[in-house]
Formats: sequence, structure tokens, C-alpha cells
Amino acid sequence: MRTAHSLSVVVGAALVINGSAPAQQTLPPPLLGGPPSDVPVAVQVLRWHMLDGDVNALMFRRMDELFPTRTVARGGPVWTLPRRDQALDFAYPWQGRTIPAEQFLERSYTNALLVLKDGRIVSEIYRNNATERTHFIGWSMTKSVTSVLFGCALAAGHIESLDAPITRYLPELTGGGYDGVSIRHVMQMRSGVDYEERYDFDRPGTAASNHIAALVRNTARFADVARALPRLHPPGEVFQYKTIDSAVLGWLIERVTQGSVAAYTAACLWEPLGAEADGFYIMDGQPGTGREFSGAGFNATLRDFARFGQMMLDGGVANGRRIVSAAWVRQATEPSGAEDARRGGYGLQWWTMGASDAYAAIGLQGQYVYVDPATRTVVVKLSYFPPGDNGALDAETLAFLAAASAWQPR
Repeated sequence: MRTAHSLSVVVGAALVINGSAPAQQTLPPPLLGGPPSDVPVAVQVLRWHMLDGDVNALMFRRMDELFPTRTVARGGPVWTLPRRDQALDFAYPWQGRTIPAEQFLERSYTNALLVLKDGRIVSEIYRNNATERTHFIGWSMTKSVTSVLFGCALAAGHIESLDAPITRYLPELTGGGYDGVSIRHVMQMRSGVDYEERYDFDRPGTAASNHIAALVRNTARFADVARALPRLHPPGEVFQYKTIDSAVLGWLIERVTQGSVAAYTAACLWEPLGAEADGFYIMDGQPGTGREFSGAGFNATLRDFARFGQMMLDGGVANGRRIVSAAWVRQATEPSGAEDARRGGYGLQWWTMGASDAYAAIGLQGQYVYVDPATRTVVVKLSYFPPGDNGALDAETLAFLAAASAWQPR
């Protein structure tokens, strides 16, 4: 007489032998169809859920285990940041209350926080098992890295002018929405192409479908969709934030430097910056096929993101080494249109703060490199906001950043 356990073993073995064992996981409907993907089902599912609030505290610092990557190598002496650690002994105003700064970390889903005052670390905090060796994804802070690459490319003569048509360097875009658009318009998010940055995956439009194909399934290159996008607005007239513009900029850097975005990031920025660890980009396919996700895929340690901010604060100089000109820093961080007193504005792949000279690299779900020249302050906040509308969390973060800037540690 067979036991229930032995019967299940026999049935399971028969299923395997007959090739009809049930799959361990199935893909959600939006990931079905299209060209076949070489990405394992389990990995596609992980990428599909990487933004979810119950796992993103970990996912946002494990991107090299989810994606193919390309290293941005450090080199040379490390830029040593002096330090004098202080407790966060200040408060910030929020919705009629005064909130102690130490409460902000948990209130705002913080993985890591670093505050620099005049080039000196005064606070460095890691949470949720992160350490100084952890690499965090910057998401759209990557756009501000791309901005620096253009400052380098102009100075090196790889690009004649920001006012040159982008099709001069990427003729593949001729005949579509980018035809007649200047590089400057693309950097300002004023290309006018029709690409709504909306990720409704239940009813995927162009942006969501591109995310699925390029980043989840790796069956397309993220920037390639730019070839066929129509025009929605005249170039230069309407600000419309869209990652495809930054992806096109990365494609342009690849073309004019005749190499990879990662290699140029290392040569132009990461090595002269004196970074203490390699960075890396996630890619939309395996090396040899894929490209760096130049709109949102750069990963680095907390301190190296802080060095990046300090370099900008110091007018393009990192520990005595010139990376970009002071004129480029000013140009990139000035609003290119009307600036809202509360929401700020946008420069050349940098956000500007309203009623202030401060500016920031800002990424999805709470990533910030905030720079305030008036107080010589840099704040890096790396977060795991839940997906969806985070307007209140962003507004509270800006209140904290303004208070951190005004803070004068003893």
C-alpha cells in the first residue's frame, strides 16, 4: 500500500518524465507576447516587481543581480572627504508641525543619507543592512550624470554645439519627431516628441511598452523607439519630462566618442572624480547587444554620489582636478524656462529649486543629490518610496533638504 507521500513522488516523477511538469512561475499578461526573450522567467518576474514597496528597499541596491551591467571604473587616488560627525540636531517644518530630523529617516523610507558641509561629512547614515560598500541605483539622477558627459564632450570637441540638430550625430532619427530638434532642446526636455512618461502597465502605452521590452525582457534597445516617435509640440516650446530624451543623449555620447557610455563616464567623470568604488550602469541587453540605460541606470555608493554633488558645488572641480567648466555647471543648473516657486524648474538634465540657487539630481522613488551653493551644502538621500504618487513624500523631503541646508552643526 502506497502512502500519500510516496504517491506524490511517483506522480511528480511521471510529470517530469513526460515533460509536463508545471512551471514554477508564470509571466504576468503584460509580459506575454512579442519576440522571445532570453531572460529567465524568474528574473523577468523580479524585474517586474522591483519597484514594489515590499521589496524595493533591497532591489534598489541589488541591480547587478537583476540586470547585465557595464562597469564604470574608478582610477587614481581617492578623493578623501574630511569628516566631523554630528547628530542630526535640527528640525524641519511640515504641515504645521515641527519634525525632529532623526524622525525623517523612517518617515521617508530612507536607505542611506549623507550630509556634506563645505566639503566635510557631518552625517553619514546607512539603514536596512546597507553599508559604505553598497551600490544604490540613482534612477533618474543618472540624467544629471549624462549632463556632465555633455560638458566633457563639448570641451573635447566631440560635439560642435548644443544648438546643432541632433540628427547631425544620429541620422537614424531623420524623418521622425526628433528631426529638426537641437541637442539643447533634448537636454531641456523640450524635444516636443510624443512620449508620455506614463507607466500604466495594465494598459501600456509607448513608455510602458518600451520599459517592458527593453528593461524587463531585453528584447529591444530602449533608445531605438525614438526612431519612430511622432512630434507632439514644436521643439523648444513645451517642457515634458521623458526618459527617452535622456536615452537619446546617451546614444549620442556613444556615437561621438566611438565607445561605450560607461567608458566615457569613467574617463570624463569617475576617474578624475577620485571615486572610491567602481560604479556601473544596468543595460537593456547583454554586452555586445545592449546599451547602458543612460536615462536612469547608473549605480554608485553613497559617498561617491556625494563626491559627484561636491564636484558640482565646487564649480566642476574635484579635489583640484577640473572635470567640467564652471560655465557648464552654471548653464546646466539654470532653469531653462519659467520656474515655479514651489516645484522649481529644469535646466540641462538637472532640477532647479524654486526661490533658491539650489539644484538637484532627482531619481524615481526618492533618490536625491541636493546641492545648495548658498550654504555650501550637499545632501544625498537614497530611498525606497513606494510606487505611485509620492507628491507628499517629495514635498516633505524638500522641506527636510532646505532645513538641512540651513543647519549649522556645532
